[in-house]
Amino acid sequence: MEGQARASKDLPGKLLSATTNPTLSSLGAVFILLKSALGAGLLNFPWAFHKAGGMLPTFLVELVSLVFLISGLVILGYAASVSRQMTYQGVVHELCGPALGKLCEACFLINLLMISVAFLRVIGDQLEKLCDSLLPGAPQPWYATQRFTLPLLSALVILPLSGPREIAFQKYTSILGTLAACYLALVITVQYYLWPQDLRNEPRLSASPSSWTSVLSVFPTICFGFQCHEAAVSIYCSMRNQSLSHWTLVSGLSLLACLLVYSLTGVYGFLSFGNEVSADILMSYPGNDVAIIVARVLFAVSIVTVYPIVVFLGRSVMQDLWKRRYGGPRGSDPSGPWVRLPLTLLWVTVTLAMALLLPDLSKIIDLIGGISSFFIFIFPGLCLIYAVDTEPIRPKVKCCLEAWGVLSVLVGTFIFGQSTTLAVVELL
Repeated sequence: MEGQARASKDLPGKLLSATTNPTLSSLGAVFILLKSALGAGLLNFPWAFHKAGGMLPTFLVELVSLVFLISGLVILGYAASVSRQMTYQGVVHELCGPALGKLCEACFLINLLMISVAFLRVIGDQLEKLCDSLLPGAPQPWYATQRFTLPLLSALVILPLSGPREIAFQKYTSILGTLAACYLALVITVQYYLWPQDLRNEPRLSASPSSWTSVLSVFPTICFGFQCHEAAVSIYCSMRNQSLSHWTLVSGLSLLACLLVYSLTGVYGFLSFGNEVSADILMSYPGNDVAIIVARVLFAVSIVTVYPIVVFLGRSVMQDLWKRRYGGPRGSDPSGPWVRLPLTLLWVTVTLAMALLLPDLSKIIDLIGGISSFFIFIFPGLCLIYAVDTEPIRPKVKCCLEAWGVLSVLVGTFIFGQSTTLAVVELL
Protein backbone atom coordinates (compact mmCIF):
# COMPACT_ATOMS: atom_id res chain seq x y z
CA MET A 1 0.00 0.00 0.00
CA GLU A 2 2.87 2.37 0.74
CA GLY A 3 4.29 1.74 -2.73
CA GLN A 4 0.92 2.53 -4.29
CA ALA A 5 0.62 5.70 -2.26
CA ARG A 6 4.07 6.88 -3.33
CA ALA A 7 3.26 6.03 -6.94
CA SER A 8 0.03 7.98 -6.88
CA LYS A 9 1.93 11.10 -5.93
CA ASP A 10 4.07 10.80 -9.05
CA LEU A 11 1.24 10.70 -11.55
CA PRO A 12 0.90 7.73 -11.62
CA GLY A 13 4.10 5.81 -10.83
CA LYS A 14 4.76 2.19 -11.69
CA LEU A 15 1.23 1.25 -12.69
CA LEU A 16 2.59 -1.11 -15.34
CA SER A 17 4.84 -3.11 -13.08
CA ALA A 18 2.18 -5.72 -12.46
CA THR A 19 1.73 -6.52 -16.14
CA THR A 20 5.28 -6.18 -17.48
CA ASN A 21 8.79 -7.29 -16.61
CA PRO A 22 10.73 -4.05 -17.08
CA THR A 23 14.48 -4.54 -17.53
CA LEU A 24 15.60 -1.34 -19.28
CA SER A 25 17.88 1.05 -17.39
CA SER A 26 17.57 4.81 -17.62
CA LEU A 27 20.81 5.08 -19.62
CA GLY A 28 19.58 2.41 -22.01
CA ALA A 29 16.32 4.34 -22.47
CA VAL A 30 18.27 7.52 -23.25
CA PHE A 31 20.33 5.74 -25.92
CA ILE A 32 17.29 4.12 -27.54
CA LEU A 33 15.45 7.46 -27.64
CA LEU A 34 18.56 9.12 -29.06
CA LYS A 35 19.02 6.44 -31.70
CA SER A 36 15.34 6.58 -32.63
CA ALA A 37 15.72 10.29 -33.32
CA LEU A 38 19.23 10.38 -34.83
CA GLY A 39 18.30 8.89 -38.16
CA ALA A 40 18.34 9.89 -41.81
CA GLY A 41 17.15 13.40 -40.92
CA LEU A 42 20.71 14.20 -39.81
CA LEU A 43 21.86 14.32 -43.44
CA ASN A 44 19.03 16.69 -44.31
CA PHE A 45 19.50 19.25 -41.53
CA PRO A 46 22.07 21.60 -43.17
CA TRP A 47 19.73 21.85 -46.14
CA ALA A 48 16.92 22.78 -43.72
CA PHE A 49 19.00 25.77 -42.54
CA HIS A 50 19.24 26.92 -46.16
CA LYS A 51 15.54 26.24 -46.74
CA ALA A 52 14.52 28.33 -43.71
CA GLY A 53 16.71 31.24 -44.77
CA GLY A 54 19.51 31.07 -42.22
CA MET A 55 20.47 30.00 -38.72
CA LEU A 56 18.34 32.36 -36.60
CA PRO A 57 14.92 31.36 -38.01
CA THR A 58 15.89 27.67 -37.92
CA PHE A 59 16.98 27.91 -34.27
CA LEU A 60 13.70 29.62 -33.37
CA VAL A 61 11.72 26.85 -35.07
CA GLU A 62 13.86 24.23 -33.29
CA LEU A 63 13.30 25.75 -29.86
CA VAL A 64 9.53 26.07 -30.35
CA SER A 65 9.40 22.50 -31.62
CA LEU A 66 11.50 21.24 -28.70
CA VAL A 67 8.86 22.34 -26.20
CA PHE A 68 6.20 20.27 -27.96
CA LEU A 69 8.60 17.38 -28.60
CA ILE A 70 9.48 16.97 -24.92
CA SER A 71 5.90 17.51 -23.74
CA GLY A 72 4.71 14.89 -26.23
CA LEU A 73 7.07 12.30 -24.76
CA VAL A 74 6.00 13.15 -21.20
CA ILE A 75 2.32 12.95 -22.16
CA LEU A 76 2.81 9.54 -23.75
CA GLY A 77 4.45 8.19 -20.60
CA TYR A 78 1.59 9.55 -18.50
CA ALA A 79 -1.01 8.17 -20.91
CA ALA A 80 0.67 4.73 -20.91
CA SER A 81 0.46 4.61 -17.10
CA VAL A 82 -3.19 5.70 -17.07
CA SER A 83 -4.26 3.29 -19.82
CA ARG A 84 -1.99 0.39 -18.71
CA GLN A 85 -1.14 -0.27 -22.36
CA MET A 86 2.34 -1.13 -23.63
CA THR A 87 2.16 0.12 -27.23
CA TYR A 88 1.48 3.54 -28.75
CA GLN A 89 -1.54 2.34 -30.70
CA GLY A 90 -2.84 0.51 -27.63
CA VAL A 91 -2.72 3.72 -25.59
CA VAL A 92 -4.64 5.67 -28.25
CA HIS A 93 -7.18 2.86 -28.65
CA GLU A 94 -7.77 2.62 -24.89
CA LEU A 95 -8.00 6.35 -24.14
CA CYS A 96 -9.46 7.84 -27.33
CA GLY A 97 -11.72 5.03 -28.54
CA PRO A 98 -11.71 2.41 -31.31
CA ALA A 99 -12.14 4.88 -34.19
CA LEU A 100 -9.07 6.95 -33.32
CA GLY A 101 -7.26 3.74 -32.41
CA LYS A 102 -7.75 2.39 -35.94
CA LEU A 103 -6.67 5.73 -37.43
CA CYS A 104 -3.54 5.56 -35.27
CA GLU A 105 -2.77 2.04 -36.47
CA ALA A 106 -3.17 3.06 -40.12
CA CYS A 107 -0.95 6.16 -39.73
CA PHE A 108 1.53 4.11 -37.71
CA LEU A 109 1.94 1.47 -40.41
CA ILE A 110 2.16 3.96 -43.29
CA ASN A 111 4.65 6.19 -41.49
CA LEU A 112 6.90 3.41 -40.25
CA LEU A 113 6.79 1.63 -43.60
CA MET A 114 7.93 4.76 -45.44
CA ILE A 115 10.59 5.46 -42.81
CA SER A 116 11.92 1.92 -43.23
CA VAL A 117 12.08 2.37 -47.00
CA ALA A 118 13.83 5.74 -46.59
CA PHE A 119 16.37 4.19 -44.21
CA LEU A 120 17.15 1.39 -46.65
CA ARG A 121 17.54 3.91 -49.46
CA VAL A 122 19.98 5.92 -47.34
CA ILE A 123 21.97 2.77 -46.51
CA GLY A 124 22.03 1.75 -50.18
CA ASP A 125 23.15 5.23 -51.30
CA GLN A 126 25.99 5.27 -48.76
CA LEU A 127 27.14 1.80 -49.82
CA GLU A 128 27.05 2.83 -53.47
CA LYS A 129 29.07 6.01 -52.85
CA LEU A 130 31.51 4.00 -50.76
CA CYS A 131 32.07 1.58 -53.64
CA ASP A 132 32.58 4.53 -56.00
CA SER A 133 35.24 5.90 -53.63
CA LEU A 134 37.03 2.56 -53.42
CA LEU A 135 36.85 1.99 -57.20
CA PRO A 136 37.42 5.48 -58.68
CA GLY A 137 37.05 5.75 -62.43
CA ALA A 138 36.26 2.05 -62.89
CA PRO A 139 32.93 0.74 -64.19
CA GLN A 140 30.74 -0.33 -61.30
CA PRO A 141 30.81 -4.15 -61.01
CA TRP A 142 27.62 -6.07 -60.31
CA TYR A 143 28.64 -6.83 -56.73
CA ALA A 144 28.99 -3.09 -55.96
CA THR A 145 25.42 -2.16 -56.97
CA GLN A 146 22.60 -1.59 -54.50
CA ARG A 147 20.67 -4.52 -55.95
CA PHE A 148 23.36 -6.84 -54.57
CA THR A 149 24.79 -5.07 -51.51
CA LEU A 150 21.47 -4.00 -49.95
CA PRO A 151 19.77 -7.45 -50.01
CA LEU A 152 22.99 -9.03 -48.74
CA LEU A 153 23.25 -6.55 -45.84
CA SER A 154 19.55 -7.00 -45.07
CA ALA A 155 19.86 -10.78 -44.88
CA LEU A 156 23.10 -10.95 -42.90
CA VAL A 157 22.76 -7.98 -40.51
CA ILE A 158 19.42 -6.16 -40.54
CA LEU A 159 17.13 -9.21 -40.35
CA PRO A 160 18.92 -10.82 -37.34
CA LEU A 161 18.93 -7.46 -35.48
CA SER A 162 15.19 -7.04 -36.13
CA GLY A 163 14.15 -10.40 -34.69
CA PRO A 164 14.36 -9.94 -30.87
CA ARG A 165 11.10 -9.84 -28.95
CA GLU A 166 11.87 -6.91 -26.61
CA ILE A 167 12.91 -3.38 -27.53
CA ALA A 168 15.33 -3.39 -24.57
CA PHE A 169 17.68 -5.52 -26.71
CA GLN A 170 18.23 -2.49 -28.95
CA LYS A 171 20.10 -0.63 -26.20
CA TYR A 172 23.33 -2.39 -27.20
CA THR A 173 23.22 -1.47 -30.88
CA SER A 174 21.81 1.98 -30.03
CA ILE A 175 25.03 2.93 -28.23
CA LEU A 176 27.04 2.10 -31.37
CA GLY A 177 24.55 3.89 -33.60
CA THR A 178 24.51 7.01 -31.45
CA LEU A 179 28.31 7.23 -31.47
CA ALA A 180 28.31 6.80 -35.25
CA ALA A 181 25.83 9.67 -35.67
CA CYS A 182 27.90 11.85 -33.32
CA TYR A 183 30.99 11.15 -35.44
CA LEU A 184 29.20 12.61 -38.47
CA ALA A 185 28.43 15.82 -36.57
CA LEU A 186 32.03 15.97 -35.34
CA VAL A 187 33.48 15.49 -38.83
CA ILE A 188 31.32 18.23 -40.35
CA THR A 189 32.29 20.60 -37.53
CA VAL A 190 36.02 19.86 -37.76
CA GLN A 191 36.03 19.92 -41.57
CA TYR A 192 34.75 23.50 -41.49
CA TYR A 193 37.88 24.60 -39.62
CA LEU A 194 40.46 22.25 -41.17
CA TRP A 195 39.38 22.17 -44.79
CA PRO A 196 42.13 23.85 -46.91
CA GLN A 197 41.21 27.38 -47.90
CA ASP A 198 42.12 26.81 -51.54
CA LEU A 199 39.62 23.95 -51.76
CA ARG A 200 36.82 25.82 -50.03
CA ASN A 201 34.45 27.91 -52.08
CA GLU A 202 33.19 30.90 -50.17
CA PRO A 203 29.56 29.97 -49.53
CA ARG A 204 26.73 32.36 -50.27
CA LEU A 205 24.61 32.53 -47.13
CA SER A 206 20.98 33.57 -46.98
CA ALA A 207 20.64 36.99 -45.39
CA SER A 208 17.04 36.42 -44.37
CA PRO A 209 14.18 34.01 -45.10
CA SER A 210 12.44 34.58 -48.41
CA SER A 211 9.00 34.29 -46.77
CA TRP A 212 7.30 33.04 -43.62
CA THR A 213 6.24 29.91 -45.51
CA SER A 214 9.92 29.04 -46.08
CA VAL A 215 10.48 29.16 -42.32
CA LEU A 216 7.45 26.99 -41.61
CA SER A 217 8.53 24.54 -44.31
CA VAL A 218 11.32 23.22 -42.05
CA PHE A 219 8.83 21.84 -39.51
CA PRO A 220 8.49 18.54 -41.45
CA THR A 221 12.29 18.17 -41.51
CA ILE A 222 12.41 18.71 -37.74
CA CYS A 223 9.53 16.27 -37.20
CA PHE A 224 11.25 13.69 -39.40
CA GLY A 225 14.56 14.27 -37.65
CA PHE A 226 13.44 14.30 -34.02
CA GLN A 227 10.74 11.68 -34.19
CA CYS A 228 11.17 9.10 -31.46
CA HIS A 229 7.63 9.34 -30.15
CA GLU A 230 6.48 6.17 -31.89
CA ALA A 231 8.90 4.25 -29.66
CA ALA A 232 8.19 6.26 -26.49
CA VAL A 233 5.47 4.03 -25.01
CA SER A 234 7.42 0.80 -25.61
CA ILE A 235 10.56 2.35 -24.11
CA TYR A 236 8.68 3.72 -21.09
CA CYS A 237 7.01 0.37 -20.39
CA SER A 238 10.39 -1.40 -20.57
CA MET A 239 12.02 0.89 -17.97
CA ARG A 240 12.59 -0.27 -14.42
CA ASN A 241 11.87 3.22 -13.06
CA GLN A 242 8.52 4.31 -14.50
CA SER A 243 7.89 7.40 -12.39
CA LEU A 244 6.72 10.35 -14.48
CA SER A 245 9.35 12.72 -13.08
CA HIS A 246 12.12 10.31 -14.02
CA TRP A 247 10.64 9.80 -17.50
CA THR A 248 10.54 13.58 -17.95
CA LEU A 249 14.24 13.77 -17.09
CA VAL A 250 15.08 10.95 -19.52
CA SER A 251 13.03 12.58 -22.30
CA GLY A 252 14.52 16.03 -21.74
CA LEU A 253 18.12 14.83 -21.67
CA SER A 254 17.62 12.69 -24.79
CA LEU A 255 16.13 15.47 -26.91
CA LEU A 256 18.61 18.10 -25.67
CA ALA A 257 21.49 15.82 -26.68
CA CYS A 258 19.74 15.20 -29.98
CA LEU A 259 19.32 18.95 -30.48
CA LEU A 260 23.05 19.47 -29.94
CA VAL A 261 24.01 16.86 -32.57
CA TYR A 262 21.47 18.16 -35.11
CA SER A 263 22.43 21.80 -34.53
CA LEU A 264 26.16 21.18 -34.94
CA THR A 265 25.55 19.28 -38.17
CA GLY A 266 23.12 21.88 -39.49
CA VAL A 267 25.13 24.98 -38.57
CA TYR A 268 28.55 23.86 -39.82
CA GLY A 269 27.16 22.10 -42.88
CA PHE A 270 25.31 25.30 -43.81
CA LEU A 271 28.32 27.52 -43.04
CA SER A 272 30.53 25.30 -45.21
CA PHE A 273 28.35 25.33 -48.34
CA GLY A 274 25.70 28.01 -47.84
CA ASN A 275 22.91 28.02 -50.40
CA GLU A 276 24.78 25.39 -52.45
CA VAL A 277 24.45 22.77 -49.73
CA SER A 278 23.08 19.43 -50.90
CA ALA A 279 19.96 17.83 -49.46
CA ASP A 280 22.35 15.04 -48.40
CA ILE A 281 25.21 16.89 -46.71
CA LEU A 282 27.71 14.10 -47.45
CA MET A 283 27.13 14.63 -51.17
CA SER A 284 28.59 18.13 -50.84
CA TYR A 285 32.04 16.83 -49.84
CA PRO A 286 34.68 15.29 -52.13
CA GLY A 287 34.22 11.56 -52.54
CA ASN A 288 37.91 10.78 -51.88
CA ASP A 289 38.10 12.49 -48.47
CA VAL A 290 39.08 9.79 -45.95
CA ALA A 291 37.18 11.38 -43.04
CA ILE A 292 34.03 11.61 -45.17
CA ILE A 293 34.42 8.00 -46.31
CA VAL A 294 34.62 6.90 -42.67
CA ALA A 295 31.63 9.12 -41.84
CA ARG A 296 29.69 7.52 -44.70
CA VAL A 297 30.43 4.03 -43.40
CA LEU A 298 29.58 4.91 -39.80
CA PHE A 299 26.38 6.68 -40.78
CA ALA A 300 25.29 3.58 -42.68
CA VAL A 301 26.00 1.66 -39.45
CA SER A 302 23.92 4.22 -37.56
CA ILE A 303 20.92 3.71 -39.86
CA VAL A 304 21.34 -0.07 -39.70
CA THR A 305 20.98 0.12 -35.91
CA VAL A 306 17.86 2.29 -35.97
CA TYR A 307 16.04 0.24 -38.62
CA PRO A 308 15.30 -2.65 -36.18
CA ILE A 309 13.59 -0.21 -33.80
CA VAL A 310 11.24 0.82 -36.61
CA VAL A 311 10.63 -2.85 -37.43
CA PHE A 312 9.79 -3.57 -33.78
CA LEU A 313 7.20 -0.77 -33.74
CA GLY A 314 5.63 -1.70 -37.07
CA ARG A 315 5.53 -5.35 -36.09
CA SER A 316 3.72 -4.47 -32.84
CA VAL A 317 0.81 -3.06 -34.88
CA MET A 318 0.59 -6.24 -36.96
CA GLN A 319 0.80 -8.33 -33.78
CA ASP A 320 -2.14 -6.41 -32.30
CA LEU A 321 -4.13 -7.03 -35.47
CA TRP A 322 -3.19 -10.72 -35.34
CA LYS A 323 -4.22 -10.95 -31.69
CA ARG A 324 -7.65 -9.42 -32.36
CA ARG A 325 -8.25 -11.75 -35.29
CA TYR A 326 -6.72 -15.01 -34.09
CA GLY A 327 -6.38 -14.41 -30.34
CA GLY A 328 -8.23 -16.10 -27.57
CA PRO A 329 -7.54 -19.04 -25.25
CA ARG A 330 -6.51 -21.29 -28.16
CA GLY A 331 -4.97 -18.61 -30.35
CA SER A 332 -1.26 -18.42 -31.03
CA ASP A 333 0.83 -15.91 -29.11
CA PRO A 334 1.62 -13.05 -31.55
CA SER A 335 4.87 -12.35 -29.73
CA GLY A 336 6.01 -15.96 -30.10
CA PRO A 337 8.64 -16.88 -32.70
CA TRP A 338 6.15 -18.60 -35.05
CA VAL A 339 4.33 -15.30 -35.53
CA ARG A 340 7.01 -12.70 -34.76
CA LEU A 341 9.71 -13.99 -37.11
CA PRO A 342 7.49 -14.35 -40.22
CA LEU A 343 6.13 -10.83 -39.62
CA THR A 344 9.70 -9.53 -39.33
CA LEU A 345 10.71 -11.28 -42.55
CA LEU A 346 7.63 -9.88 -44.31
CA TRP A 347 8.41 -6.32 -43.15
CA VAL A 348 12.06 -6.46 -44.23
CA THR A 349 11.19 -8.05 -47.59
CA VAL A 350 8.48 -5.53 -48.48
CA THR A 351 10.52 -2.48 -47.49
CA LEU A 352 13.59 -3.84 -49.30
CA ALA A 353 11.58 -4.35 -52.49
CA MET A 354 10.18 -0.83 -52.27
CA ALA A 355 13.64 0.66 -51.61
CA LEU A 356 15.04 -1.06 -54.69
CA LEU A 357 12.10 -0.19 -56.96
CA LEU A 358 11.48 3.44 -55.97
CA PRO A 359 14.11 5.65 -57.62
CA ASP A 360 14.10 8.65 -55.25
CA LEU A 361 12.59 9.32 -51.82
CA SER A 362 13.95 12.82 -51.22
CA LYS A 363 10.65 14.43 -52.23
CA ILE A 364 8.68 12.26 -49.79
CA ILE A 365 10.55 13.49 -46.68
CA ASP A 366 8.01 16.29 -46.24
CA LEU A 367 5.16 13.78 -46.47
CA ILE A 368 6.78 11.54 -43.83
CA GLY A 369 7.33 14.57 -41.61
CA GLY A 370 3.68 15.55 -42.04
CA ILE A 371 2.45 12.12 -40.95
CA SER A 372 4.90 12.23 -38.04
CA SER A 373 3.03 15.26 -36.70
CA PHE A 374 0.21 12.88 -35.73
CA PHE A 375 2.52 11.04 -33.33
CA ILE A 376 4.38 14.11 -32.03
CA PHE A 377 1.47 16.56 -31.65
CA ILE A 378 -2.03 15.28 -32.48
CA PHE A 379 -2.30 11.88 -30.76
CA PRO A 380 -0.41 12.98 -27.59
CA GLY A 381 -2.69 16.03 -27.35
CA LEU A 382 -5.81 13.87 -27.70
CA CYS A 383 -4.46 11.35 -25.16
CA LEU A 384 -3.85 14.14 -22.66
CA ILE A 385 -7.39 15.50 -23.10
CA TYR A 386 -8.93 12.08 -22.51
CA ALA A 387 -6.49 10.97 -19.79
CA VAL A 388 -7.09 13.92 -17.43
CA ASP A 389 -10.77 12.99 -17.30
CA THR A 390 -9.86 9.65 -15.70
CA GLU A 391 -7.62 11.10 -12.98
CA PRO A 392 -8.52 13.07 -9.81
CA ILE A 393 -6.89 16.39 -10.75
CA ARG A 394 -7.64 19.88 -9.45
CA PRO A 395 -9.92 21.89 -11.77
CA LYS A 396 -7.37 24.61 -12.59
CA VAL A 397 -4.64 22.07 -13.36
CA LYS A 398 -7.08 20.03 -15.42
CA CYS A 399 -8.11 23.11 -17.40
CA CYS A 400 -4.46 23.98 -18.15
CA LEU A 401 -3.67 20.42 -19.25
CA GLU A 402 -6.72 20.29 -21.51
CA ALA A 403 -5.77 23.66 -23.04
CA TRP A 404 -2.27 22.37 -23.75
CA GLY A 405 -3.74 19.25 -25.33
CA VAL A 406 -5.97 21.35 -27.59
CA LEU A 407 -3.02 23.58 -28.56
CA SER A 408 -0.91 20.52 -29.39
CA VAL A 409 -3.67 19.12 -31.60
CA LEU A 410 -4.09 22.45 -33.43
CA VAL A 411 -0.34 22.85 -34.02
CA GLY A 412 -0.07 19.28 -35.27
CA THR A 413 -3.04 19.70 -37.59
CA PHE A 414 -1.52 22.87 -39.07
CA ILE A 415 1.88 21.22 -39.62
CA PHE A 416 0.27 18.16 -41.19
CA GLY A 417 -1.87 20.23 -43.54
CA GLN A 418 0.91 22.61 -44.54
CA SER A 419 3.62 19.97 -45.06
CA THR A 420 1.35 17.51 -46.84
CA THR A 421 0.13 20.20 -49.23
CA LEU A 422 3.72 21.25 -50.04
CA ALA A 423 4.79 17.63 -50.50
CA VAL A 424 1.90 16.88 -52.87
CA VAL A 425 2.58 20.06 -54.87
CA GLU A 426 6.28 19.13 -55.22
CA LEU A 427 5.45 15.57 -56.24
CA LEU A 428 3.03 16.79 -58.91
